[in-house]
Amino acid sequence: MTKAPVICVDGPSGAGKGTLSTKLAEALGWHLLDSGALYRIVGYACVLRDISWQDEARVVEVAETLDVRFAPSPSGVSVWLAGQDVTTQIRSQDGSRGASAVAVLAKVRAALLERQRELAAFPGLVADGRDMGTVVFPSAALKIFLTASPEARASRRQAQLLEKGESVSLPRLLDSINERDERDTNRSASPLVAAEDAVHIDSSALSVDAVCDRVVELAAGKGLIARSPN
Repeated sequence: MTKAPVICVDGPSGAGKGTLSTKLAEALGWHLLDSGALYRIVGYACVLRDISWQDEARVVEVAETLDVRFAPSPSGVSVWLAGQDVTTQIRSQDGSRGASAVAVLAKVRAALLERQRELAAFPGLVADGRDMGTVVFPSAALKIFLTASPEARASRRQAQLLEKGESVSLPRLLDSINERDERDTNRSASPLVAAEDAVHIDSSALSVDAVCDRVVELAAGKGLIARSPN
């Protein structure tokens, strides 16, 4: 049976993976996977069903049957659970606590790995994460490893915070990004590493549109799309 094509977008925090993936999915008319939100969704689904986050067997059932959908929205990615928009709920502090609680359960992680693979459906899937091309979709037709200098990522994050009325110093943001890169690169489980066949794109001096156009060109070159979308 022919499998749906997958474009993986991996890379460090703040490189623009989410923005690029959303724009790509919208341009191509493909499905979208925000892998970083899955544990939050599972945690929230457990709350709705009155299931303890420590009840591994029942949490696994939730993960295996997760009715989830991601869609581009003006603010980024909207998350739908069983037909309901739960974007605000899962991005809350409670959402963070739920994600942390269920993420430590090995069987839940295994269940979510399979659930992510099941989300690959026609006409195609754009998968945003950190181990999409190395662990989740190792046979994906196109793998992008999106990077940007720590300085560029810190500057972008500062601009985002300023838009929200929050003021954080650039040096502090830069330190935080460097520390996170160190943790992500050296962690034992699914460390941040580019797939051997990934195309590296440095977005430091590129606009989102320029990066998106480049990926669309690559997808067309691999025959994943008939032509570049307008």
